[in-house]
Amino acid sequence: MTSLKVMQPGLRLFQSLPRTLNVPLSRSKYYSIHKEDTDSFSDVAVNRSFLLEIIRAIGITLSQFLREPATINYPFEKGPLSPRFRGEHALRRYPSGEERCIACKLCEAICPAQAITIEAEERSDGSRRTTRYDIDMTKCIYCGFCQEACPVDAIVEGPNFEFSTETHEELLYNKEKLLNNGDKWESEIASNIHADHLYR
Repeated sequence: MTSLKVMQPGLRLFQSLPRTLNVPLSRSKYYSIHKEDTDSFSDVAVNRSFLLEIIRAIGITLSQFLREPATINYPFEKGPLSPRFRGEHALRRYPSGEERCIACKLCEAICPAQAITIEAEERSDGSRRTTRYDIDMTKCIYCGFCQEACPVDAIVEGPNFEFSTETHEELLYNKEKLLNNGDKWESEIASNIHADHLYR
């Protein structure tokens, strides 16, 4: 019986095996297993002499000229976004113009990156509103927990993904910046929330 030694991984191990192996399938019987040739000599000769692989590759390339291109001309063309896309943060308002946030601080508590800082005070009518709502966008991991925790859909992650900046300070969002984002993207945010309401 021929003993096998694993010396080289992969294909070299397969090629180093002997053509016939005696494999004991029981105590008294031995069966011979013959290694089948994966490529015959004629197949190798045809592939090398006629360069079939290159011809096939050229055929695939030429066939792509007749198809519609898969790429888009960004930034002049933009692909579709899912209603669940999590982009730049925004604070929303009610249709009356009143800010939605009730300063419950659930978003601050649930944020795993501790990127949200909230300070609140009670108004004369007894309602609570935030005096400070800061998000450090360089800490944010865009998990969406703040949006899921908010009971009034005040803090959301909108559809805007083009908010790169040149300085770190520009990514430190305050309440005014977040409310401006909400005013700017309110129509898209509202339609996304409506499209996704069956799954929340």
